[in-house]
Amino acid sequence: MKALCYESVTKVVVKEVPDPEILLPSDCIVKVTSTAICGSDLHLYDGYVPSMKKGDIMGHEFMGEVVEVGSTVKKIRKGDRVVVPFDISCGGCWHCGREEYSMCDNSNPAPVPQEMMYGFGGAGIYGYSHMFGGYAGGQAEYVRVPYADSNPFKVPEGISDEKLLFLSDIFPTGYQAAERGDIKQGDVVAVWGCGPVGQFAIRSAFLLGADRVIAIDRFPERMRLAAMAGAETVDYSETEDLVEILKQMTGGRGPDVCIDAVGMEAHGTSIDARMDKVKQAVKLEMDRANVLRQVFQAAGKGARVSVIGVYGGFIDKFPYGAIFGKGLTIRNGQCDVHKFMPKLLDTILDGRIDPSEIISHSLTLADAPRAYDIFKNKEEGCVKVVMKP
Repeated sequence: MKALCYESVTKVVVKEVPDPEILLPSDCIVKVTSTAICGSDLHLYDGYVPSMKKGDIMGHEFMGEVVEVGSTVKKIRKGDRVVVPFDISCGGCWHCGREEYSMCDNSNPAPVPQEMMYGFGGAGIYGYSHMFGGYAGGQAEYVRVPYADSNPFKVPEGISDEKLLFLSDIFPTGYQAAERGDIKQGDVVAVWGCGPVGQFAIRSAFLLGADRVIAIDRFPERMRLAAMAGAETVDYSETEDLVEILKQMTGGRGPDVCIDAVGMEAHGTSIDARMDKVKQAVKLEMDRANVLRQVFQAAGKGARVSVIGVYGGFIDKFPYGAIFGKGLTIRNGQCDVHKFMPKLLDTILDGRIDPSEIISHSLTLADAPRAYDIFKNKEEGCVKVVMKP
């Protein structure tokens, strides 16, 4: 089969690789009909996530048709149409029983690197380095899906892949970001980053009752999509004091909820942003955290902060004084995708949310190396790329 494989930092290639096989009786094989590039894939592409190996198959956002099932699989059958969550859940451990699927105890066969960094290991993730299990990813013609009775999510026929694909990651991820902000009727929510996850955080914030959403970015095509969803937009590149702007927009109170949908590769014009970029380049710091610092400074007293942008390691100049002094509540973490898929499918079926509206590029798998380049560099108005194997 053809698959997109990691070669080295900022280099990926499409090549022939062996077809996946059933390795355990609880596995299934999915023929991929649509796959996408996630902002998190760029962390691998740019070399910020360790333990990638030459030849690793990329991608964790995919859906398709079940073409083979293991002998013990009961809940899905050959021919089922499924969306596959990016985080792999065994379905039976203590954390999976609490719907904390991203913390699954059993799906990462090599948790030691995470245990060394974080104290405990998390779930396996498709196509996301050997820190997360070394699983082959979904930017391919076929994928082996383990724990087939707890991972693939069956979806109905008659609805386009483009409306359903993002149930695999970015729609639940954006929704969880909003839900963990404990949004109440009348709240003002500020969202840093109008990329795909930010777009769904914005839409989900309104779904959960936000009165206003302020969306912060600098790319016109992203800000246009945010405005289409009802958000007020701020171009951070045009102001030297974003905190003051947000105070002015909220009557001096500051946002009630702040969502960081950016993560470790944040851009900025401030001194600390420039310092982070240099430190990250020379491996003195893993994450560019200027957005995170802005969030803590801008949040109103007693505000809730939800961090869904991915961070990988230790951060310099962490403003804990602001967190303590204002009594902020912080929630964060990988998305527990399986938990949200049924309710979010309903929002698609009844027309409240149309995930396909954020797609800017529809390409083939053969176009993947170029797609990574334009997605990384925000060329051609690129917001979200979907590929057809």
